[in-house]
Amino acid sequence: MATQYEVEHNIKPPTNDSSTTSRRQIDMSTFTSHLNVVAPSTNPSSSLSEPHHNNPHAQPNPVDIAAIFRLLQDQMGVLATTAPTADNAAFLRELVESLELDVSNPPMEIRGVSQQYLDGLDRVARKTLKADETCPICAERYLDDQYCLVVELPCHHSHRFDLECVGPWLRSKGTCPLCRKELDRKKEAEKGKVEEEEEEEEEDDMDGLYA
Repeated sequence: MATQYEVEHNIKPPTNDSSTTSRRQIDMSTFTSHLNVVAPSTNPSSSLSEPHHNNPHAQPNPVDIAAIFRLLQDQMGVLATTAPTADNAAFLRELVESLELDVSNPPMEIRGVSQQYLDGLDRVARKTLKADETCPICAERYLDDQYCLVVELPCHHSHRFDLECVGPWLRSKGTCPLCRKELDRKKEAEKGKVEEEEEEEEEDDMDGLYA
């Protein structure tokens, strides 16, 4: 399965031979395929979203929603067992524990960010990455990947991740894995406030024309 970077830049992935180095990353393709079955769009207000169910009022099954979080939890757990540092292992175990609540008591809907939001995250230029800079989730050095795709979350300039690693968390949880700040909903609220203010200004201008 091609990475998001390879898709964006029309790069063919390397063949599987003895010289290919396996990276410790979340299997985003498997997660995404499961997510699309349960919740094709995590942004219902988007004009690009299409209902998956014939009944527009149908709700995802809690068991299916729990399975999404279990899948992510399992992948985080596997990474934790092979963590190269104690700090990375502790961070991954923290993420695993936080997902347990979603597994045991699944929410009514998956409130993660939309795919459009994920695609719009700021990309970090390769030349600005430090030689020893690593992804907090997989703990791999970014520059060890010839086609690394690193994104910076809007909550803080230092909150950077491999897109393949952080994507499933953002799609399911909608928060930064490091500081747990909500991302998409905060952005949409700010956008709505700006649009509301613009509408009020337009109404005031129209009133002035007929004063």
